[in-house]
Amino acid sequence: MKGLELCEKYFVEFGADMIEKKFPQYKHRIAAGLLGDGSECYGFDDEISKDHDWGPGFCLFLTRHDFEEIGRALQLEYDNLPKIFRGFQRLTSQWGAGRVGVIEIGDYYRRYLGSPQAPQKLRQWLSIPEEYLSACISGKVFSDPLGKFSRIRDELLNFYPEDVRLVKISAKCMSCGQSGQYNFMRTVQRREMFAAQYVETKFCSDIISLVFLLNHQYTPYFKWKHRAVRALPILGEFIYSKVADIVSNSDPKAKNAMMNEISSNVINMFHKEGLSNLDSNFLLDHGPVIHQKIKDSDLRKRNVWAG
Repeated sequence: MKGLELCEKYFVEFGADMIEKKFPQYKHRIAAGLLGDGSECYGFDDEISKDHDWGPGFCLFLTRHDFEEIGRALQLEYDNLPKIFRGFQRLTSQWGAGRVGVIEIGDYYRRYLGSPQAPQKLRQWLSIPEEYLSACISGKVFSDPLGKFSRIRDELLNFYPEDVRLVKISAKCMSCGQSGQYNFMRTVQRREMFAAQYVETKFCSDIISLVFLLNHQYTPYFKWKHRAVRALPILGEFIYSKVADIVSNSDPKAKNAMMNEISSNVINMFHKEGLSNLDSNFLLDHGPVIHQKIKDSDLRKRNVWAG
């Protein structure tokens, strides 16, 4: 059983009943779910995942007022729930505290966004690491009768404002063109093998991020980037396969050819989406073109290399 399914069953069997019996007057105000950093929140958990911060557990989200009134009591009742469920027990690591249990809604969002609400200004969006946005909306909300937790989550699920997306796409064009298309073979020819490995990895990482942007999805934590890209409808399977081929191939010329093939396919998507009509197979040429489509004058003045 996957961790997210296990945790939802655990909530249905024990959490919901505990709320009904112990806090009936708050049952229409408590949101429940499992969200955040864990592999189970992405559906990527496996046998290796079970050694820490995996197993029966869920989050209970309260407004600030309700948290001050019943937060401690609700946490005590949560702590008294059965520790073993369907044969599994959660083993909390040194860094895993606070992933489950009672959480004030503002504190949850502040953990990832630096604010108790979704970003209100364009530059606020740009200041938040993309993996934090991804983690913030991962997993599943099991129940939210009040709706306050989900309203903020829905704002984030709507993805970046378009100008922010264009800032990030144009910057990824610059970094991918510079690292893979321009510098990879140059570093190989100079026998700078660390630099060659670095620009290969950077190209693969940044091109995956670029494809997430084309799909209007946040890029997750680096450990899940390659696995997650496969599910995206736009270029997902293609990028997943080509990146796997690049990292498993030992021939620099073959790697370089695949980087250029990937770049050409991404540029074709720019043409289809109307982001660029430039006739060039070099991603670096498309960055400034896309950047000029930014409507906000302050963001348009931003350096095209700065994502």
